[in-house]
Amino acid sequence: MRISKRCKHDHIWNEAAWAAQEHRMRTQVLQAPDEESAWRIVVRESRTVLQTYSSSFFAVTRFLPAHKRAQVEVIYAAVRYPDEVVDTFPISVNARAARLRTWREGYERGLEAESIQSAVRAGVPCFVAALARVVRDCGIPHEHYRAFLNAMMRDVYPQRYQTLDDLIDSYIYGSAIVVGYFLTHVYGSSSPCQFDRALNAARDLGIALQLTNFCRDVTDDQRRGRQYLPLDVLMKEGLSCVNTADTSQHAALNRVIREVGFVARDYYRRALANLDAFHADSRIAIRACIDVYGQLNDRICSSPNGLTHRESVPLSQKFRVLPTSKYWRLPLAYLGW
Repeated sequence: MRISKRCKHDHIWNEAAWAAQEHRMRTQVLQAPDEESAWRIVVRESRTVLQTYSSSFFAVTRFLPAHKRAQVEVIYAAVRYPDEVVDTFPISVNARAARLRTWREGYERGLEAESIQSAVRAGVPCFVAALARVVRDCGIPHEHYRAFLNAMMRDVYPQRYQTLDDLIDSYIYGSAIVVGYFLTHVYGSSSPCQFDRALNAARDLGIALQLTNFCRDVTDDQRRGRQYLPLDVLMKEGLSCVNTADTSQHAALNRVIREVGFVARDYYRRALANLDAFHADSRIAIRACIDVYGQLNDRICSSPNGLTHRESVPLSQKFRVLPTSKYWRLPLAYLGW
């Protein structure tokens, strides 16, 4: 489930901070006595990325088994950096595209390497080297991460989407659905015959999460030169181009947001209906993701403030969806245990 396209950042690292982390991690990985030590170093740094950028996803992943949680943390870091390249770093369009091409080349070299350490010695970024190990260990099709990077490149050169189907096929597939597929390979299914059903649930949840983000971030997306709301839905309200600074558009835009939010709600329901297709030890985390972001979607659909307010789910409500018998995991996680 694509780990949220844009989270509410309590802290945002600049490019120098990412580079400093990579330099520190690379030194430690190359000095590690063995592969497992190198893996633990990258997982620890990946956890720092997740904890920094998404308190919600960090909380729900505490309820996964340790080995799956480590793989999810690595996947998060490997998708977060490209997302920051296209969304946050104050660099030119050409520089963003160059960063993504370099990252992609690292992924291809990481797939050919036999270990994290050999990949890092060959110049592959540590998060990519660890992702390549997750891909190998979990049997994730190589094309999925390529599709993700293709979607990030579309954010470098934004385009508009004619219909919801066009949006899903041309952008959400790479930006969200394939990330859901990564995670499904990590989470596993309740039985081998349920795996395809789990993938379908991941697809539904990826679409739902992404639509919720689009509805919440209309103003931010416009600032970045992007427009994800489908043109045919906008045209029904007499709009061809979103301009959130034009207050005369607000009523129509709020109706468009509610319509797209209602579509997202259906996808959340479909994902929930197939939750039992996932392995039992991962359902708490997936259910929490559905509940937390489903609540956010409902708040967006029912908000009287529309574009003038960026909706969020209070921390107390986020924790309410988690099992109280296991709350003890949260403070320990924040202490780094």
